Amino acid sequence: MASPDMKDLEKRMQGALEALKHEFGGLRTGRAHVSLLETVMVESYGASMPLLQVGTISAPEPRSLNVQVWDKNNVKAVEKGIRNANLGLNPVVDGAVVRVPIPELTEERRAELAKVAASYGENAKIAIRNVRRHGMDDAKAAEKDGDFSEDDRKKAEDRIQKLTDSYVEKVDEMLSDKQQEIMQV
Repeated sequence: MASPDMKDLEKRMQGALEALKHEFGGLRTGRAHVSLLETVMVESYGASMPLLQVGTISAPEPRSLNVQVWDKNNVKAVEKGIRNANLGLNPVVDGAVVRVPIPELTEERRAELAKVAASYGENAKIAIRNVRRHGMDDAKAAEKDGDFSEDDRKKAEDRIQKLTDSYVEKVDEMLSDKQQEIMQV
């Protein structure tokens, strides 16, 4: 058993941050942004697929999104997918284009979205802590196998903990920024 691979641990923690960034992109803040619809799934051709695989999303105005559906047969499926995505959006079909007006957020909905953002943040922290646990387990195993002295293990655990703390701090910053963005009126 080799020592914990710090580059691998950092890469996995960075992956948790990227996933959080993607999830935050799907949270509506009152402004139109194409990432809002990227998480929408559409039932098409007998399968569930991301909206990006059946059309192009654009933001022609600050308060609306358009989805240019490539196959006219999928227009109703796209409309249904957006309605069922629990984003509080009401799409309107206009030929092969699905127009999605972005309504103002109520104070209650903003608070709800801030809670959802907090839960996404907590999930990212859990993922980061799981990576830390694997690194700590590797360090202990390396000591047990004789590859590491007790001091080496403690140094490795200290480096892993510092890395973990820095990534948890990044999650907190991202969460704070997102919640502030959601609550702005």
